[in-house]
Amino acid sequence: MQQINDVNVVSQDLIPTPEQVKRELPLSPEAARTVLRGRKALQDILDHKDHRLFVVVGPCSIHDISAAKEYASRLRELTDLVGDTMQLIMRVYFEKPRTTVGWKGLINDPDMDDSFDVKKGLTMARGLLLHIADIGLPAGTEALDPIMPQYLSDLVTWIAIGARTVESQTHRELASGLSTPVGFKNGTDGSLDVAINAMQSAAQPHHFLGINQQGQSTVVHTAGNSYGHLVLRGGGGQHNYDSVSVAMTEQRLTAAGLPSNLVVDCSHGNSNKDPALQNLVFADCINQITEGNKSIVGLMLESHLNWGNQPIPEDLNTLRYGVSITDACIDWKTTEQSICAAHEALRSVVR
Repeated sequence: MQQINDVNVVSQDLIPTPEQVKRELPLSPEAARTVLRGRKALQDILDHKDHRLFVVVGPCSIHDISAAKEYASRLRELTDLVGDTMQLIMRVYFEKPRTTVGWKGLINDPDMDDSFDVKKGLTMARGLLLHIADIGLPAGTEALDPIMPQYLSDLVTWIAIGARTVESQTHRELASGLSTPVGFKNGTDGSLDVAINAMQSAAQPHHFLGINQQGQSTVVHTAGNSYGHLVLRGGGGQHNYDSVSVAMTEQRLTAAGLPSNLVVDCSHGNSNKDPALQNLVFADCINQITEGNKSIVGLMLESHLNWGNQPIPEDLNTLRYGVSITDACIDWKTTEQSICAAHEALRSVVR
């Protein structure tokens, strides 16, 4: 039998069930209120009942819990200043899709040393999300591993399906059952078709294999998610946040029978992966809104305490605090200035 089964599997490690992890780190009443308020606000924005803009802002990835908590504290304070024009959501990404190989995120490798202590990573991730929700700040993340939402989604307000997985049937089925609004990114080549197809698929009921809270294999039956929306992130060497691209995307969505709800990711292809361009993309989109655009309902920024990024060193003690270890980010000062400037501009158009 060893010649047939698990030929390339070295070992298997058991991890706690979702129920066990949630028993250790239960959802608090305050955290539940934060999540429910955040989801309701996003639904109202997508239904055009709430005319504010939602902004998903935060580190490209989470690797340092202390820095993430400091960032969350600053963003929570900023929320009180701009809440009448924007719904701020902290970007809290624990899983990183890789084009080839590389660090796969806090859950997969929390110690950043290829030890892959997933149990520790899960506990750290849920603990951070619980802290963020307890201080009253909604969180957004990317769904990569299809069983991870069973562990974390009760603490999440918004979920993205990334450019590398938007064409995956597994992720479209998963999105159809998520309790949050879901943003579908256009493909890495800039194609809108894969995201539009994903939105149409996820809006329908599905039946697929998954796990329950006790870790048992189940057939999951979903009702479909009516709050899917398109995230423009550029690609193929081109950006797609400009007014012409936005107008053409609106036409494509209307032709597909979908609501014209767009989120612009100011990073990735739209900034040519240059963090210095992110705030310019952000300002351009704010200008489109003040000039009358109704389809841009959200924006995304990759932002950290400090500017840029850094490789993972052999000696982790030499890591620079508050600096991304994946994509380069803008710093907090630039983030705060951009959001406050947008707040002033939006006050004349948001009622």
